[in-house]
Amino acid sequence: MLEETKVKTIDKVVVRFSGDSGDGMQLAGNIFTNVSAGLGNQVSTFPDYPAEIRAPQGSLSGVSGFQVSVGTGVHTPGDSCDVLVAMNPAALKQNVKFLKPGGVIIVDIDSFKEADLKKALFTTDDPFTELGIKAQVVKVPVTSMTKAALAETGLDNKSVLKCRNIFALGLVCWLFDRPVESALHFLKSKFARKPAIYEANALVLQAGYDYGHNIHASVSTYRVETEDPRPGVYTDINGNTATAWGLIMASQKSGRPLFLGSYPITPATDILHELAKRKDLGVKAVQMEDEIGGVCAAIGAAFAGDLAATSTSGPGLALKSEGIGLAVIAELPLVVIDVQRGGPSTGLPTKTEQTDLMQALYGRNGESPLAVVAPISPTDCFDMAFEAARIAMEHMTPVILLSDAFIGNGSSAWRVPEADDYPDIKVPLLPAERIDGTWRPYERDPETKVRYWAIPGTEGATHRIGGLEKDFNTGAISTDPVNHELMVKTRREKIARIADSIPPLEVIGNGDADTLLVGWGGTYGHLRTAADTLNREGVNIDFAQFRYINPLPANTADVLARYKRVIVAELNTGQFADYLQSRFPGVNIARVNKIQGQPFLVGEVVDHVKDILNK
Repeated sequence: MLEETKVKTIDKVVVRFSGDSGDGMQLAGNIFTNVSAGLGNQVSTFPDYPAEIRAPQGSLSGVSGFQVSVGTGVHTPGDSCDVLVAMNPAALKQNVKFLKPGGVIIVDIDSFKEADLKKALFTTDDPFTELGIKAQVVKVPVTSMTKAALAETGLDNKSVLKCRNIFALGLVCWLFDRPVESALHFLKSKFARKPAIYEANALVLQAGYDYGHNIHASVSTYRVETEDPRPGVYTDINGNTATAWGLIMASQKSGRPLFLGSYPITPATDILHELAKRKDLGVKAVQMEDEIGGVCAAIGAAFAGDLAATSTSGPGLALKSEGIGLAVIAELPLVVIDVQRGGPSTGLPTKTEQTDLMQALYGRNGESPLAVVAPISPTDCFDMAFEAARIAMEHMTPVILLSDAFIGNGSSAWRVPEADDYPDIKVPLLPAERIDGTWRPYERDPETKVRYWAIPGTEGATHRIGGLEKDFNTGAISTDPVNHELMVKTRREKIARIADSIPPLEVIGNGDADTLLVGWGGTYGHLRTAADTLNREGVNIDFAQFRYINPLPANTADVLARYKRVIVAELNTGQFADYLQSRFPGVNIARVNKIQGQPFLVGEVVDHVKDILNK
């Protein structure tokens, strides 16, 4: 009956896994993503965690989701999904709004009993009619089939039920013609130390795949187009892991050992976890007692000659501000990673925002300039972590890397780079010829204004630095007002000259548009797709995404001046728009803002831009 199968050939497809926070949706989604990346698909993911640590099982507030888009031309996880996997009624109720018309819903019908419906606040015994669902609903006895597949394994009931997500994964792999062997590879890696659990999940994965074959005539299947990728080793990588690896590359390219002093905080903790595994590469990762301890330990490591970093989110950045100010006045290289989340205060720990920009630029006492950069995708976290470290060391300054929860937790297909793809980092170590008894700690390169980095223990280079203002010439403590102004201006000029070593702002478009759509950081995929959509619909618009925030690329003024209108879209109330307006008061800036703890939808950006243009 294979000829009866309804096959849709598409350039990209979106799948959303949803269930209780204990149902393993993130694992199933991650394995599906890795398998797809291995086939040459572009991928983009959006893990949507519940805010509660462990809400009541089956409740609406405890639903966890994982959305992934795979195929060609993929820049976002998609506004809506082609296939929704719902492991219980609460997951169905919370996520059906994301399903495209005519899509497919796969439900574990064993979890749709009367008690389950009540937990999800349904008022009838037919949730599909109550929700007005018009889609292909595939009612699969996932729990029963999982128990049957594992009946002979001797596993206890709790362990058996934990395998339900892998049955659903097997079914989805069949639906999109993903090889079971690839999924088994990732399962074996996940459960390398638990062979019995691996064997159980392998049985369940195959059972889910085989179940798909048995129902092939009753549900659409999908053939997803692929591209011929550049030869190399590919993997699926999330932004936090890429950030950690980018720091390691910078350590290798600078010859300076990597030190991370951090305190766990959602959604940045995985950076600490990843670097703690890398002792084989000389990484020192220390979990400190609090955020202040984390930044202070990193500052000590910077003084000692290490590539020093600390990772956090918005509340932790606030706590680190005094320490960062010390690194500014001491002129020490320090990478501060802020994986932004919803605020203020502890706010929305598992949700994404871009609301820390002004804190990064100005959130310290006194004139305290530093560099600020922002990666635009999960894979770009590698490059921008490398860049943050390069800028920090080559210019002897703290650098704040503004990632966010969307790209930090999200993932993309990544080609593992060659070491030669990245330049050596030129560390301004104190030259041996200057160790003659006349050197002082704030002696500078005349072109870059960067002071030399004297590593403690270097004979003849004994020196002191600290939080009190120092004399420009001698390095001794100074309260002289004229000297203080000179030092303030010098530190400011040093940051401004970083613009000479960063790439120009790139504009995507035909170059003849009157309107420029602008974003920064992790909104890149949604905004670029929105710009592409607008141009296909006949709205002539160019697009630019900022990765370097302070200093801005040297050509920024020239780029903005070419347009009659600049539309700045960001996940806050307009912080970057305000920043640009203050720097370039003659530019006509309009704004698109969202502050809901969720990334942009492409459709809403398109609609907002059209509204602005129509006005």
